[in-house]
Amino acid sequence: MTGLTLFVGNKNYSSWSMRPWIAMTAAGIAFDEVVIPFDFAAGNPDIRAVSPTGKVPLLRHGDFLVWESLAIIDYVAELFPDAGLWPADRQARARARSYSMEMLSGFRALRGACPMNIRRAKKALDVAEDVRADVARIETIWRQALAQSGGPFLFGAFTAADAMYAPVVNRFDVYDLVADPETLGYMNRVKAHPAFLKWEEAARAEPWVVIEDEI
Repeated sequence: MTGLTLFVGNKNYSSWSMRPWIAMTAAGIAFDEVVIPFDFAAGNPDIRAVSPTGKVPLLRHGDFLVWESLAIIDYVAELFPDAGLWPADRQARARARSYSMEMLSGFRALRGACPMNIRRAKKALDVAEDVRADVARIETIWRQALAQSGGPFLFGAFTAADAMYAPVVNRFDVYDLVADPETLGYMNRVKAHPAFLKWEEAARAEPWVVIEDEI
């Protein structure tokens, strides 16, 4: 083992946890996993016991703690520089990080209206214009990245950028938000990735239900 432990929330709902888990799993990086479900109305006190922010994901490496999805990915990328978490080309790597930061700082309308829910049966949701604007911007990002790299993923091989957008793939799918063939093709490739399938399988097996995320 690598001495890495990743604390995550419910796999059915926790988009923030999904990102570093998918990135590390896809890159073949070994880690221990601890699931702390947020199935309490005021939050699970077990999370506060291990995390300085009271949130997950959290990475523990020996006595050292790293929190926030992108910070975790960057830390692991430095530990394993040959794992391919980021593109090798400097400019491609900068674009991948720019897209990833945009995912973290933006798309609030989409996240608020369409919480990640792996188990949700696919059903179209009537969403507001600000959500549609978020969807359009994400489709533009994907289209541009795929055109530059040639696919099959945003930067050719599966990288942290794909992991950062993996929860959006679920949102677009279960809320039936997109119809463009290129978008759907990329989504299908992400959904077929072994790391995504492994997360999905665990999510579907979870017993917990968070009512406010059941749109």
